[in-house]
Amino acid sequence: MNNSIACFISPHGFGHAARLTAIMEALRRLDPSIRFEIFTLVPCWFFASAEIGEFGYHETLTDIGLVQDSPYHEDLSATVKKLEVFMPFDPVVVKGLADKLRLSGCRLALCDISPLGIAAAAEAGIPSVLISNFTWDWIYEGYEDGGLLPYVKQMKEWFDRADYYILAEPYCEAQPADIIVPPVSRSFKAGAGYIRERLGSPADAKAVMITMGGFQDDYGFYDMISDYPDIYFVIPADKPGSMPLSNLITLPFHSDLHHPDLVNAVDAVVCKLGYSTLAEIYHAGVPYGYITRPAFRESAKLQEYVEKQMNCMQIDLKEFKSGGWLRQVRNLVKMPRIQRDVRNGADQAAEFISRI
Repeated sequence: MNNSIACFISPHGFGHAARLTAIMEALRRLDPSIRFEIFTLVPCWFFASAEIGEFGYHETLTDIGLVQDSPYHEDLSATVKKLEVFMPFDPVVVKGLADKLRLSGCRLALCDISPLGIAAAAEAGIPSVLISNFTWDWIYEGYEDGGLLPYVKQMKEWFDRADYYILAEPYCEAQPADIIVPPVSRSFKAGAGYIRERLGSPADAKAVMITMGGFQDDYGFYDMISDYPDIYFVIPADKPGSMPLSNLITLPFHSDLHHPDLVNAVDAVVCKLGYSTLAEIYHAGVPYGYITRPAFRESAKLQEYVEKQMNCMQIDLKEFKSGGWLRQVRNLVKMPRIQRDVRNGADQAAEFISRI
């Protein structure tokens, strides 16, 4: 019997891809015969190093989400223009995807958080599983003057048609779900000592990673890092600072080092509030210097969770860009690491999916 599962993944950053990859890896640990057919615009290389076996990759616009012109700002006008073309779904597109699902023998469709995947699964006559901590209708409701409200009803109707719903903590809105799971994160694969050695950072030195998840950014505080010679700064960025610094470690944006392993190897992480990196920081237990995005509705919900569950420090966006936050960096790295005794939500989600 064919044992294929379709995966429809939103290309809004890399967070949705990271979350569903974690679940795919957990499913493969339960059943190595599973084959995944991945439908997304997230680059194929993102999945190539994952432990998910051979997979099919189908370059597909599965979701619009929000168009962003920076890691911190949404372009609502551009989002509306894309939604005008994307929705309602073109029946020809839906049928074409359904034909691909039948041809590849897919028995189930996992959707994070692609409404088009739900439509394609329904057309193909297979069950769909919505995986999310928010849905786009809830996000769009937060932009009253952005032109997104006409799409709230359409989005909600499709999300409600999913056959099963896995709600992942920290979720934004309490709603009926088949299962609620703890934060979903990709597993750690390499020890912290090995990663420190690869980075060239002494094991006994303090280290901070600065990341914007699936988005690149130009950091304006590179040269200020030299004022903190006792701390190593690890930054995935293709554009190095204006001058080489002994305590600055820049990595290619597409690095061969596993992102969760980097999180686990440092003493603190500084990044914008976003689901996948938050989940990795949560399971690693390291302190979190978080940058809020007040205009993005999810941000306040994630901030509430972080303040309750993690050792953390809030960083104002202006302070981050100017480098003013560095005055508090020593306080951040002195916060203790939290030892977790919580199962990864990816394992619980995979066990639920395996029973469908």
